[in-house]
Amino acid sequence: MKYLNTEQAAEYLKSLGTCFSPGTLEVWRCLGKGPRFIRVRRKVFYSKEDLEKFSRGQVVETIDSI
Repeated sequence: MKYLNTEQAAEYLKSLGTCFSPGTLEVWRCLGKGPRFIRVRRKVFYSKEDLEKFSRGQVVETIDSI
């Protein structure tokens, strides 16, 4: 499974037809919204699978783990 950082995730969502900026993803993380992500120390990553589900409007719980 490929993981993307915030900037890459925003670009990937754009390629799927859902345009959100990296800043929007950052704000959503603080609010507990948006696509599921994982945090490894201070870095945040998104899986392509979760981004695809999110872009299709499927519910994807946000998690902050690891």
